[in-house]
Amino acid sequence: MTKLPFQRSAFAQNLVARGLIGLALALPYRLRVPLMGWVLRRIIGPVAGYSKRACENLALIWPDMPQEDRSKIAMQSLDNAGRTLIENYSKTFTKRQARLTPTGAGLAALDAAKAEGRPVILVSGHFGNYEAARACLVARGFRIGGLYRPMTNPYFNAHYIRTMEAFGGPVFPQGRAGTAGFVKHLKAGGMLVLLFDQRAAGEDISFLGHPAKTALSAAELALRYNAELIPFYATRQPDGISFEVEMEAPIAKGSALEMTTALSHSLEARVRSRPEQWFWVHRRWA
Repeated sequence: MTKLPFQRSAFAQNLVARGLIGLALALPYRLRVPLMGWVLRRIIGPVAGYSKRACENLALIWPDMPQEDRSKIAMQSLDNAGRTLIENYSKTFTKRQARLTPTGAGLAALDAAKAEGRPVILVSGHFGNYEAARACLVARGFRIGGLYRPMTNPYFNAHYIRTMEAFGGPVFPQGRAGTAGFVKHLKAGGMLVLLFDQRAAGEDISFLGHPAKTALSAAELALRYNAELIPFYATRQPDGISFEVEMEAPIAKGSALEMTTALSHSLEARVRSRPEQWFWVHRRWA
């Protein structure tokens, strides 16, 4: 069957991406991770427009910050994104996170929920590398699934799914079929990861001082199935390779809007503290 123009383009893009990932994976771990950070920062970011979008977002949030400082944060953010990409394809990454000891008030709540067979929704944003936390917890005996937004490139999406599944839990695509599986897993006392910091149908909730469309689904599910709602973060350390995993205290029960606002404030504090670790390339306020 002849491929349509879009299919041919997507197939070619996937070949390039898989080739680049394959070449990086052939290198020692401590070389491949910073290399992919450099590639995204210096080559892919400028060509794909990611650098420009990150700088625009930073100018919206911190207009009084010197442009040089905003540009530095944007480049560091792209570097983190590149490192995250190749880490998630690396078996060494998963093994390294198994040695981590998570901290924070939410860890006791997570252990208690597991012992009692109660559901948990772990919530984070595109900060650091959130998969480091999932790999760390899976190594401690937790079975944690995830909900993902399918890639527009179907060829890349296929191996992207396999990569996420390798972390040790089921993954579900956004949409009716994926939500059904997600809910079934939750009702059975399962644990799930949700990222809530991309623009989605929902409420305007202040994030870094500007209203941002935010889905209430994590809080709605927590209320419906009496699940703990626990913010978590995997923060990249100064060496650029290792992480610190922290589980914050569960969000207090309230309305879905109140709970989601609390989640937004939690992530906002992290971004203000370490802005270079957040993915500024997303169209968060557009």
